[in-house]
Amino acid sequence: MKLQTAVNAVFPPDCVCCGAPVETEFGLCANCWSDTPFITGPSCDQCGTPLPGSDPEPGLRCDDCLTIARPWDKGRTVFTYSGNGRKMVLRLKHGDQPAIARAAGKWMAAKVGPLMTDNTVIVPIPLHWWRLFRRKVNQSALLAQALANETQAFFAPDALKRIRKTASQDGKGREERFENLRDSIHPHPKRGHILVGRDILLVDDVMTSGATFAAAAQACHEAGAENVRVMALARVAKDA
Repeated sequence: MKLQTAVNAVFPPDCVCCGAPVETEFGLCANCWSDTPFITGPSCDQCGTPLPGSDPEPGLRCDDCLTIARPWDKGRTVFTYSGNGRKMVLRLKHGDQPAIARAAGKWMAAKVGPLMTDNTVIVPIPLHWWRLFRRKVNQSALLAQALANETQAFFAPDALKRIRKTASQDGKGREERFENLRDSIHPHPKRGHILVGRDILLVDDVMTSGATFAAAAQACHEAGAENVRVMALARVAKDA
């Protein structure tokens, strides 16, 4: 501890968003913290999107989750996909900045309590092998690993497999997004047995329509999972 304190005195850790010096590793400076759109008030119990009001209530549902069949029970997100939230997600996805995942693991762990049981397995949303080859890293796996480290939950990085290369979701409407992801994710033929009888927590970087989570959750149920819940770092909100 004393050695780390001495190192930090000479080489102060950087804010994972702007790079300014901070007191602790894998954190945000005061300015970035205040400018990051953390979801702290009422939110949808199934997808985590922020809702109007000031008093959080259990079991709240947003309009989308009241009208769209969700093959998972509960969901949480850390911040909205806007401002610094969007900046950090894009840097994690394309900028090779794993320190953001380390910070996000702590933020997700602070919200994941209602989603976890002693039987929970943390599973990242898989990338198709070609996209993983081009990107070099699966940002969802980094986030899931960081969350597992914080919670000491069982981590199954390859329990699911994306069996076909889907087109980008950018610019697609809700129905197109669901159709694009249909039947694209399956239990891994050799490691999907890990899902049988377990409570699954799916982890991804961003939730927009919920189509990716739906495809993965259906695959978990097909494999024999007991319950499925979801955690995203960021939520695309209607007013974001």
